[in-house]
Amino acid sequence: MQSSDNDLPTGSGSLPTSPIAASALRIQKSRHTLNDVSQSALFQSEASLPYRRSHPSAASLYASTLSPPGSRSQSPVGRPPSRIASGSVFGVGSNNALALTSGAGDSPGDPLNLILRAFVPHVAVYTSEDTDILLKEKGFPRGLWELLRPFGERIQGKVIIRDSNGSSRTYEDYSIHFAQFGEGIVHPEPVTSGLKSTQTHRTNGVSENSSASGGAQRGILVSDVEAVVDRHLGYAEESYFSLPQSPRSHGLDIDAPSPYYALYLRRLLSGLPLTPHETFAHPVACVIAISSRNQSPIETLRRLYTESSTGDKRLPNWVDAEFLRYYVLVHEEERDDITRSMSLFDQMKRNLGLHCHLLRIRGTQSVATDDDSIPLPRSEWMSASEELADIRRSEDQEDFEDPTRYIFESDATAIRTFIREMVTQSIIPTMERHVSVWNDQVASRRRGLAGRFVGLTKRWGFGGNSRTSFGGPSSGSNYDSLGFYRQDTPEAIMRKLADYSFMLRDWKLAHSTYELLRGDFNNDKAWKYHAAANEMSAISLLIMPQNISAKARAETIDTAFESAFYSYITRCSAPYGALRCLALGLELLRLRGGSSIDDAAKWGIRLLESKIVGPVGDALLKERLAVCYASKQGMGTHLWGGRRRKSALWSVLGAEAWLAQNKYIQAQKCLNEARKTYSELPSENGIDKFAYASAFVLGIGKQLNQNLEAGDQDDGTDTGDQSEAVDEESEALDVRGRRISTMGMPGGATGAGLETAPLKAQIDASEEVKEKQDTGEAKDDFG
Repeated sequence: MQSSDNDLPTGSGSLPTSPIAASALRIQKSRHTLNDVSQSALFQSEASLPYRRSHPSAASLYASTLSPPGSRSQSPVGRPPSRIASGSVFGVGSNNALALTSGAGDSPGDPLNLILRAFVPHVAVYTSEDTDILLKEKGFPRGLWELLRPFGERIQGKVIIRDSNGSSRTYEDYSIHFAQFGEGIVHPEPVTSGLKSTQTHRTNGVSENSSASGGAQRGILVSDVEAVVDRHLGYAEESYFSLPQSPRSHGLDIDAPSPYYALYLRRLLSGLPLTPHETFAHPVACVIAISSRNQSPIETLRRLYTESSTGDKRLPNWVDAEFLRYYVLVHEEERDDITRSMSLFDQMKRNLGLHCHLLRIRGTQSVATDDDSIPLPRSEWMSASEELADIRRSEDQEDFEDPTRYIFESDATAIRTFIREMVTQSIIPTMERHVSVWNDQVASRRRGLAGRFVGLTKRWGFGGNSRTSFGGPSSGSNYDSLGFYRQDTPEAIMRKLADYSFMLRDWKLAHSTYELLRGDFNNDKAWKYHAAANEMSAISLLIMPQNISAKARAETIDTAFESAFYSYITRCSAPYGALRCLALGLELLRLRGGSSIDDAAKWGIRLLESKIVGPVGDALLKERLAVCYASKQGMGTHLWGGRRRKSALWSVLGAEAWLAQNKYIQAQKCLNEARKTYSELPSENGIDKFAYASAFVLGIGKQLNQNLEAGDQDDGTDTGDQSEAVDEESEALDVRGRRISTMGMPGGATGAGLETAPLKAQIDASEEVKEKQDTGEAKDDFG
């Protein structure tokens, strides 16, 4: 023991090797210590998962977290990240934030990329009965929408968009989301009490039957998001001990977040419901499709248009019904006459306009054995409830089939051409025209002196009655007592203007419009509108390529987030909105670097304190806070202004949170990251002298030892040959690892924490006795 201590370098203050190393010696199949296996190697083990519950086909359901090595969340201490703005530790640097949006599309799991791909134009799909039959025969039971959805998530080629100033910008990562027409509608809650649900449905312009069958009426539930990520984590945990061979070491990409955190954010932003307080999910266009089998095509197209505009399928009257109609003729190559289809297509253009397309696809179902078949990837932006239903079905059904679909390569080429033509020639120009008209006719009037005067009169109640006794809007307000603005009111039009500008990435116009709406919604006491406007105002400002001083950040961004969070939680009881607001704010503030990182961590801690996330979200946020603090780059040789100790603290807390959920691999990664961070600190700044902190960390390591050993015993059997091989490998371990693994066993938690701290090379006997008699009181907060 003494000789081991003397071998340590002088002044070493690193946290000793975790007792995980001892437990890893008993994992027979890997024949590695967990200290020798890098984080990326552990991730590679998850990438080679064979199956779960004897269902090989279920592996495709977890493909979103089986990305290549290097997407693990790791601390960037000592390695400058490429996406975080560098600058002074006390404020922003000279970076103008242009790097925030540049190259965002190259990292699918990057939080900024997720934001850019979540708030995009939504295109509804409404098809005839014959088209549904054709697609069902082709292997897509949910129709044309299921076939088109994966292709809309990445538009082929470059997309050119003009902003409000007439400047053109080119994007190669633009996307759209396809949705089934009339689904996902969430009706607002009326301001007054005692209104029956039937009255609400009738007044909103949707019949009771269509509302009941209109998909999810509850919006996005945080519990569904938690359940999906928990299934992915469980799949990785169960499969880790069944590895046939040792994983190999790979490099780490410290910029990319954990695939589970990326999945959490993606499912949080997927399947945005059709709500009145924001128009991102309102259809920008509607694809009305018929097939070449139809006997009366023009009449069918007119009928579909009427049903979607004024019939039973019409949307509520808080949705603008004047969205673009794009007519599609689906031609079946193998059975129908192309000459007849071309003639019909020319007739469609003469009667319905130029927003038409002839989509030529094969009607037969493609299988994997076909020569020109390619797999159709699963949609990355399916809702959490949809993915959870698929996973539960794979767990419950013994004859579960692989959900992967195959299509012919010629069909894929035709669909990509169709979507690109629709986006570049119809959808984008239509949105640009709407933005120009609404900005000139509605928003510009509010920005002048007359507009400010109108705002003051509304605020102080001139020209209208005073506010009612129940605290609702004044009689002169456009805010309906049923909880929404009608689609033709100035407030609803300006909200569409702001959202359209955001989807077209005109951040400046979007931010200025959200700022105008904040006051209007506050005066009308439309609290959900007010919360959403504050949220998007802060997000659009953070994405804008300009520097924000600490003072401006406190006056604008902090105020907007505080107001949005308070309105979502207290006034609207909408935890999903509050979670989305602060989660996105945390990521955007972190990317700006400098003192913005401390603000990002502040809002992350606020989110944890609110208790609106479940256990999975709690652990993921603690992991993310560790990365957030580690992103703060210190100055000078001593890295003054860094947050390495706080990063290590949150890594330890993340390990504790994962351990409580029996996610041992995730807990081990957090604990190893904390050890690594503490080992890079000087001895006086580590936790060697803090008995409670050392005991706490060692206690987590001891529990990981026991659980990992139990998992290995359940998975395989021990043999004498394997034991001898492990003993031979144990001789190659460093002495500190062996000493700690011995002390981590039962017997004196606090004492073990003190005795296992590495001693300085020239410590005298009196100091050694004094250390061993320490009472164990923490002398300072660690981390």
